[in-house]
Amino acid sequence: MTSFLRSDRSKAVAIWLFVVAALVLGMVIVGGATRLTDSGLSITEWKPVTGAIPPLSPADWQAEFARYRQIPQYAQLNAGMSLHDFKIIYWWEWSHRLLGRVLGVVFFAPFVVFAIRRDLPRRLFLRLGGIFVLGAMQGVVGWWMVASGLTGRISVAPERLMVHLGLAFALLGMLIWTAFDAWAGAARQTLASPWGRRAAGLVGLVYLQILLGALVAGNRAGLVYNDWPLMNGRLIPGDYATGGLWGTLAHSQGAVQLHHRLVAYLLTMVAVGLGVAAWRSRELARESKLLAAGVAGAVLVQAGLGVVTLMAHAPLALSIAHQLTAAGVFTLAIAFAWRVRRP
Repeated sequence: MTSFLRSDRSKAVAIWLFVVAALVLGMVIVGGATRLTDSGLSITEWKPVTGAIPPLSPADWQAEFARYRQIPQYAQLNAGMSLHDFKIIYWWEWSHRLLGRVLGVVFFAPFVVFAIRRDLPRRLFLRLGGIFVLGAMQGVVGWWMVASGLTGRISVAPERLMVHLGLAFALLGMLIWTAFDAWAGAARQTLASPWGRRAAGLVGLVYLQILLGALVAGNRAGLVYNDWPLMNGRLIPGDYATGGLWGTLAHSQGAVQLHHRLVAYLLTMVAVGLGVAAWRSRELARESKLLAAGVAGAVLVQAGLGVVTLMAHAPLALSIAHQLTAAGVFTLAIAFAWRVRRP
């Protein structure tokens, strides 16, 4: 049976995957800026292929603008907007979608070339197929998210934003882990210790915090309760419970911000505790210790940045920096979890 590989490792494949991961990170940042500038609903149709071509004539722009004026966001938020202002929000959303198309090509084209050349480690072939499927799903979920804001709302549903961002970070984590595997080759042995479970738990906690952050963003909850450590002088906000259990968990500004704060405190304690324990461990390699310390330090920076962003009423630059740092924390946690599994 013909093998898919010429060797167990491929630095070229690893570099390709790291580049794709960087593009995913770019998608996250541009997507965050698109949301913060209220640009995400400016393109009201989903055209996976022809949508790559923007309006090219004044008539095209007028038609695009006319479609936007039919949705609730225009009537309730941007009534009277000029064509010039519409073009600004349009280009944000178009850039986000174009980057998604570029990402698909940058993943798929080298994948085919590497497969034909038999440069893909066979043990990674199925996983790479899963990454491709997940990336394709992300496009569908992105439109599902946008569609929620075209009728009856002036913004996308927070829970759909959470799913969209969660898939992006899942894709980022899979790409980074697979790139490490391609670079280093198969492990000759797997380190049997509690550190694998601890590191996996840390990754899960970081991921949960990212999902909660998406709910904060989707509900614009960073624009309320801008004092710290209390919330309008109280431990629990007065409007915590709103519209039943689901309404509280997904749509209450007070609740989603409180949950994000509480998990931030827990994550900080766990990350610092694991960092100290890892540094003192005689079992872990030096690289693992450095990564654990890196996660702890990044979490502390992210916690401080989160407080500053909140108290400054979530300006664009600080909000993007907060999201970028979250990606850095997640990447370091993935690297730590991967490294502790190898002696």
